[in-house]
Amino acid sequence: MFPTSIKEVQALGWDYIDVIFFTGDAFVDHPSFGTACISRWLQKAGYRVAVVPQPNWRDDLRDFRKLGAPRLYFAVNAGAMDSMVNHYTAAKRLRHDDAYTPEGRAGQRPDRAVTVYTRILKQLWPDVPVVIGGVEASLRRLTHYDYWDDRLMPSILVDSGADWLCYGMGEKPMLALTRAIEKGWSLRQIQQLPQIAFYRTGSKAGGAETGSGSRNCGRPWPHEWEGPAAKQWEGRSEAEVSGTAGSAAEPFILHSYEECCRSKQAFAENFHHIEIYANMLHPPVLIEPVGQGYVQVNPTCDPSTTAEMDSYWDLPFTKLPHPRYKGKRIPAYDMIKDSIITHRGCFGGCNFCTIAAHQGKFIQSRSEESILKEVRKLAAMPEFHGNISDVGAPTANMYGMTGQDPGRCEKCRRKSCLYPAPCVNLDRSHERLLRLYERIDAVKGVRHSYIGSGIRYDLFLDEKGFVDKTSCPYLETVMLRHTSGRMKVAPEHTSDKVLGYMAKPSFRLFERLRKEFDGINRRHGTHVELVPYFISSHPGCTLRDMQELAHHPALKGIWMDQVQDFMPTPMTTSSVMFYSGIDPRTMKPVFVERDPERKRQQKSQFFRKKS
Repeated sequence: MFPTSIKEVQALGWDYIDVIFFTGDAFVDHPSFGTACISRWLQKAGYRVAVVPQPNWRDDLRDFRKLGAPRLYFAVNAGAMDSMVNHYTAAKRLRHDDAYTPEGRAGQRPDRAVTVYTRILKQLWPDVPVVIGGVEASLRRLTHYDYWDDRLMPSILVDSGADWLCYGMGEKPMLALTRAIEKGWSLRQIQQLPQIAFYRTGSKAGGAETGSGSRNCGRPWPHEWEGPAAKQWEGRSEAEVSGTAGSAAEPFILHSYEECCRSKQAFAENFHHIEIYANMLHPPVLIEPVGQGYVQVNPTCDPSTTAEMDSYWDLPFTKLPHPRYKGKRIPAYDMIKDSIITHRGCFGGCNFCTIAAHQGKFIQSRSEESILKEVRKLAAMPEFHGNISDVGAPTANMYGMTGQDPGRCEKCRRKSCLYPAPCVNLDRSHERLLRLYERIDAVKGVRHSYIGSGIRYDLFLDEKGFVDKTSCPYLETVMLRHTSGRMKVAPEHTSDKVLGYMAKPSFRLFERLRKEFDGINRRHGTHVELVPYFISSHPGCTLRDMQELAHHPALKGIWMDQVQDFMPTPMTTSSVMFYSGIDPRTMKPVFVERDPERKRQQKSQFFRKKS
């Protein structure tokens, strides 16, 4: 177990610590928690890692002092959720509990935890590098709309004063950065590492004059750029450069933060480029001028291979909360302790979702043997009672799905492999997943394995019916063997106009799903329920749209209590629409309901008695 106090450090006989993590969550040594994943990965590489969970930022800061300074750097994250989402509802009301805290107590982390923790560490230890990461930092790496302050904010690097930001899933970039710091690499050398971001003051970015964001947005830097292999791109067109692997292409200059504050159109244009490049396999470096400097975001590492994914899970996780909690209940742990993660990433491309922005569009799957090994270990734990709560990931049935021709994926610039229509290169077979479910259920000690994660029904259905020979068996298997009587899906709305703004398929597809679902129930004499999820007040949605949703005939007889008021979160297309009133995909205006009372009215339609 990782030490969290000076006594625990002394008990290990350590005379130094390489990396000290500060996190907004209670510390749980489970692969569902990012702090545990990166700590175990660095530990495997030979580094000494300590963790300070939920430090007190309101007293004399003793929690920030107690372990002293690390040999290499401090690492900071807000926890598994953005701290503002953790604290506030969509109506901006303060939540009264926190699932990631012992006994669910609220108030154990500050608002904007990454910034607060980092500023304290920089105040106490100004010469020690601070590396920020996790969801809060990743999704605030560039100019973003902050719903809670109702304004644009610059990169979290600017406000926090952190030295480096490691975005996305961090095993590979964090280990590379740790080794670089240990070896004493120069700033210039570290700045070439993939999947990191940093803020620099001065007039040059990587050797290029910064200039005005409004003048240079979308243009490569002048040829003074001294990034990797810069000379080979001299004379190439903008399209050639911006479509090439980021390790070789010249950077792409965004509008400056200041220009975005002056112009909502500039902000929408920025996000359009950011989103395109975030979903490319080989994007260029992004540069965003801000103040007297610039933020640079380097391209991601290559997606993890199956062998690499297996290695991340083949670590000695205890799968338990730290002993410091002495049996106190941590609600988030209770929810995931009997779950199995099968893969990372999501290619659905929903406009309100941040999964792809953090985990990537390209699916990175574990091997069946790695998953079964974890299932056997879980089944052998004394606390396990035979029921696996979830076999899945952000989207459960994307396991093992890739492009049939990898070469086409290398060049692809689509945000979604499913919207506006499924990519013809996508292999949608569920055969491998069906085989995995069978093997999991055959493990001794497993009575039931449930699918608690979301399921994309547009992966096995179109408006004409099932898309291949594995589609109907998959739906039947999930309905009859892997639900506890209720199967949850997310059509999100009934209006095709609103669904277009969400980047979700037509509601006609849900109607087809219900037809097939009811048919399976009739054939097998079962009574599995279909539970749809919906969103109110999404950009483009009017009160009339919600009234029509509430009375849609296709929903007759379905118990509906799952509706969520739209909450704009950083780095989503939907949040850009909410702030700017512009659809960044088309740069056309879109209706946005911002009035709190009218938003409440939209949501209330859902719960009114159906006529």
